[in-house]
Amino acid sequence: MIIYTDIDPIALQIGPLAIRWYGLMYLTGFLGGWALARKRAREWGQPFTVIQIDDLLFYVAMGVILGGRIGYMFFYGWANVVSDPLSMLRIWEGGMSFHGGLIGVIVAMWLISRKVGASLFRVADFVAPFVTIGLGAGRIGNFINGELWGQPTDFALAVIVNGVPVHASNLYEACLEGPVLFAILWFYSATRPPVMAVSGMFLLCYGIFRFAVELVRVPDAHLGYLAFDWVTMGQVLSAPMIIFGALFIMLAYQRNEPSAIAQASGKLAGKKNQVKTKQGKR
Repeated sequence: MIIYTDIDPIALQIGPLAIRWYGLMYLTGFLGGWALARKRAREWGQPFTVIQIDDLLFYVAMGVILGGRIGYMFFYGWANVVSDPLSMLRIWEGGMSFHGGLIGVIVAMWLISRKVGASLFRVADFVAPFVTIGLGAGRIGNFINGELWGQPTDFALAVIVNGVPVHASNLYEACLEGPVLFAILWFYSATRPPVMAVSGMFLLCYGIFRFAVELVRVPDAHLGYLAFDWVTMGQVLSAPMIIFGALFIMLAYQRNEPSAIAQASGKLAGKKNQVKTKQGKR
């Protein structure tokens, strides 16, 4: 078992300015996603050029921060908003909702899809793998903050918190929502699935991972279990993701609209054939 010792949530103090690990994790996620998005844009050439990736980062970052904070206050902390409306602005105190952030990112992708002249799902398919970098980093931030622990357990890889062995649910999610989900989406998107399929795979896999981890995670104290002494708010919000994810995948293969990577590969193959033809005429 691993013994958890309190980690100072402040990574660096510069006078009155406190730089927190949680914020650094988000920054790591944004920069990591930005770098890989530029790489893929350079390879695919659509729906974004390398130059447009900077705009994409700005839109997505705003969607994550605003949507995540508003979603948390709406889904988990409405009582705090009613008693202290300004608490919504104190992001540094913690409190971000993935599901709220997802809604914010969807709005951001819709806005930028209009700007680049691509469909929402083409943009979403491109963005989905990179979101996982931020998800994994954010969960590590939860671990550093000493929050979102699991239920008591005798599991060999349990973390001892205040003398009690508990599930490291924050690290479970960091692994599943980060590197595992990234690998699934990165390699799946490389198989040239039709438009909407990668977005559906993201919703399906994230929903399953989150629903499963919620079974061993302690629910929010002010909400508790919503039904049957085991259903949590996270599961209620994740169940529709599983359903819509499966539907999107089925619809994608029924429509069979070529994805950006398929079109890019087709253009590359066409150029190679043209070169061979010219060489043959010589």
